[in-house]
Amino acid sequence: MAESFVLNTGARIPSVGLGTATGKAEPGVVREAVYAAVKAGYRHIDCAPAYRNEKEIGLALKKLFDEGVVKREDLFITSKLWSGNQAPEDVPEGIDTTLQDLQLDYLDLFLIHAPLRSKKGAIPTPENFLPVDIPATWGAMEKVYASGKARAIGVSNFSCKRMEDLLAIASVPPAVNQVECHPGWQQMKLRELCQSKGVHLSAYSPLGKHGSPGSTGPSFLSNPIVISVAEKLNKTPAQVKVLRAEFVVHPQGIFKTVEDFWDGEI
Repeated sequence: MAESFVLNTGARIPSVGLGTATGKAEPGVVREAVYAAVKAGYRHIDCAPAYRNEKEIGLALKKLFDEGVVKREDLFITSKLWSGNQAPEDVPEGIDTTLQDLQLDYLDLFLIHAPLRSKKGAIPTPENFLPVDIPATWGAMEKVYASGKARAIGVSNFSCKRMEDLLAIASVPPAVNQVECHPGWQQMKLRELCQSKGVHLSAYSPLGKHGSPGSTGPSFLSNPIVISVAEKLNKTPAQVKVLRAEFVVHPQGIFKTVEDFWDGEI
């Protein structure tokens, strides 16, 4: 597995990122996890306002910078625009709040979290949904890119149809589409489309997720075929699942080791 991939902007994105969607983690857990992960060798941190922990991540980053563990340019930081800030006039506020919480001057990658828009400040439930206007939102994202506050822009959870519609109107094409992708949901059609258009596909939940397509029954990590291949290659089942990928992976859950993913090639 390559240690990084080149985006259509020319920037390199590390192939393994630390996902920070933790559910109901106790205060301080995410801060400690990010700090430990970077010290262990992680260089890509995947964040989002929806995870409600960007201030904790910002504290961890500041400590890492202050202690000289890494410099800002050593890290690749991704965050996302949430549904309540998708009105074009609210996009600048969305990234400014994230930058303030993370204590950063810029993001390496800024994504539309999902093709879903809700009332500003409201919980994204059906009664608070608004019509989606991706062309307008993307136009505002392009202005963020031009400002330098995001060095690449992209999307998340976009289907083939959504991607085709966006590519038809974009002046700045998306650099990344981050979607759920794993052995039970391989997203072959979407992967082929993104590859043909120069859009990098980034996978979250590469080890599978309960309730996802193809994820019924036992975990993929206990699949006899996966276990057999892992034993033959002297790898862990998790390594077998992700090391064949040609896209960035973001294992969900905050306690993972770099060695789980970078211990050789298959």
